[in-house]
Amino acid sequence: MGIPLKRVAQKWLKDPEFKAGYDALEEEFALASLLIEARTRANLTQAQLASKMGTSQSTIARLESGKAAPSLSTLRRLAKATGTRLEISFEPKRPTRKARGTTAA
Repeated sequence: MGIPLKRVAQKWLKDPEFKAGYDALEEEFALASLLIEARTRANLTQAQLASKMGTSQSTIARLESGKAAPSLSTLRRLAKATGTRLEISFEPKRPTRKARGTTAA
């Protein structure tokens, strides 16, 4: 039996270089998760979603892996194919852990 992924991730996140790279990809991971969630809620396979969108299964796989950045028109087609509504917003940044832990003198 191997080491649980969660424990490995916790160890890696202690490395400042790894953490910086991981944090830089946070938005890509979040978007990929939303795409997967929309597809699975619609009870579609990647191939079925691709067919509804007029694209290939490999394109859907790349989008869901975070390896490809979708255009706004792709997001609109995905929303239509999954019976969802596309909503885009800008949220205030969350304070970093360092900033949260500091106090004024």
